[in-house]
Amino acid sequence: MALFKAYDIRGIVPDDLNAEKAYSIGRAIAAFMESGPIAVGRDARSHSPELTAALIDGIRDEGLDVLDLGLVATPMLYFGVEQLSANAGVMVTASHNPGEYNGFKICRAHAVPVGEDSGLKDIEALVPKRREAAKASQRGGIAEHNVLEGYAAHALSVGEQRPPLKVVIDCGNGMAAAGLGPVLDALPIDVVELYFEPDGTFPNHEADPLKLENLQDVSDVVRREGADFGVAFDGDGDRAVFVDGEGDPVSADLATALIARRVLAKEPGARILYDLRSSRVVAEEVERAGGVAGMCRVGHSFVKAQMREEGAAFAGELSGHLYFRFSKNLIADDGTAALVAMLDVLGAEGRPLRELVEPLRCYSASGEINSRVADTDHVIDTIAGEHTDAPEVSRLDGLLIRYPTWWFNIRPSNTEPVLRLNLEADTATEMERRRDEILGRIQDLGTGGSPK
Repeated sequence: MALFKAYDIRGIVPDDLNAEKAYSIGRAIAAFMESGPIAVGRDARSHSPELTAALIDGIRDEGLDVLDLGLVATPMLYFGVEQLSANAGVMVTASHNPGEYNGFKICRAHAVPVGEDSGLKDIEALVPKRREAAKASQRGGIAEHNVLEGYAAHALSVGEQRPPLKVVIDCGNGMAAAGLGPVLDALPIDVVELYFEPDGTFPNHEADPLKLENLQDVSDVVRREGADFGVAFDGDGDRAVFVDGEGDPVSADLATALIARRVLAKEPGARILYDLRSSRVVAEEVERAGGVAGMCRVGHSFVKAQMREEGAAFAGELSGHLYFRFSKNLIADDGTAALVAMLDVLGAEGRPLRELVEPLRCYSASGEINSRVADTDHVIDTIAGEHTDAPEVSRLDGLLIRYPTWWFNIRPSNTEPVLRLNLEADTATEMERRRDEILGRIQDLGTGGSPK
């Protein structure tokens, strides 16, 4: 079923996903989990109410109880699963995808993700089996729950310092606004609001802050208003990307380094994870602050699993996912908590974000470049064979090659025949030269399609 991706279920409505399929998926999720209750939340897309109702019907027809959280951001669903002691959770959302998409993010108790390597394939296999199966002899119940007040205290718990700064916040008409009200009420900041009204058609710009064009509005308003910094959230509120007081984007790896330093001030010697696409400066800053830096795979299910296994206190991905250990049992990526954490950094440092981040912009990065190839494994294996003399070669996630003054990673997409290149060097001149060399090899070994 093409709906099932690496980390979630996602497709175009109604072509790929409709109420009938949502019902069958609900039954499959309940059969896989075996016991409830299951917490369910949804975003503001026009088809979310219908899909949510069908999903809930499927869960209840398997005999499991449902905790209906209503309109929430994904981090609020994670919090609700923990607060209400649910055995699982389902968020009805397509995250940053355009309005015609929708889908489901699934987690177990303690908001542990369900991905293709941890149950999603099993759920997919159950869909046709449960579609026509007999219903449970006793239908599950349903109860509504409002997690807003508890969530606000939860998000605020990651930061102590609350400086009275001027902040531009762009919710992109996504779900971050659903949990922001009580959080902002507790902070002494002057907020300039952009697109706080949840609207699943995303009328102003895509709710994907990783694309620079979607940061244009927040950057312009930061400059016009003389704000201290700005933040933009993605569609379901689990990612945050910052811009400094000049309106320039702060890449998420550098935000990871800044927040990690603050985490280490509170938890000396803690382990901090960063995804393997991140700048070398992240590990350098973690180690300089007395922490233990660890590299991880890309993808929230992998990051959270490694955090649990290694007892990490914090982690960050280049995509804007910032991961907090809220308690012994709950690890979650949360855009609102990231805002609170950044305010904590700025309050503790007593200096502008621009001043803090500038020394971290010490290497030159290519950004992520995608190339279509016919056989991703062939390209990766061939290029790996050409760099066997490198000081560091890793197959943790795709191929990572590190030399003293530059490194690169190529990773296959989970959904299409595309290789994603990230490369960093000590200087812009070397970065451009090495980037062009690696891109040339990818194209020579691939189909000749142009990078995008």
